Amino acid sequence: MNLIVWLIAGAVVGWVASNIMGTDRRQGLMLDIVVGVVGAFVAGYFLSPYFGIATINQRDFSLPSLLLSLGGAVVLLAVVKALRRGRVTG
Repeated sequence: MNLIVWLIAGAVVGWVASNIMGTDRRQGLMLDIVVGVVGAFVAGYFLSPYFGIATINQRDFSLPSLLLSLGGAVVLLAVVKALRRGRVTG
C-alpha cells in the first residue's frame, strides 16, 4: 500500500513541478511520476540537510516533505531545461 501512495505522491509532485516549469505539455503520467520521485531524491540529497525535513522518498508524507520534494523536482526540471537549451538540434 505504501508503494501506491508513494507513486501517487510522486505523480502529484511531478505534475505540479511540470506546471510550474511549463513542461506539462510534453510529458505524461509516467514521466510525472519519475520527475516527482527523482526530484524527491534530489531534494533529499541537497535540500534536506539544510532544512532538516524528510522527503517523500523517506516515507514522510507531510506537507513540508511534499513541498521539499516539489522544490527538488523544480530544480531537476530547471537543470534539464538548461541542458536542453544548450543542445544543438539539426
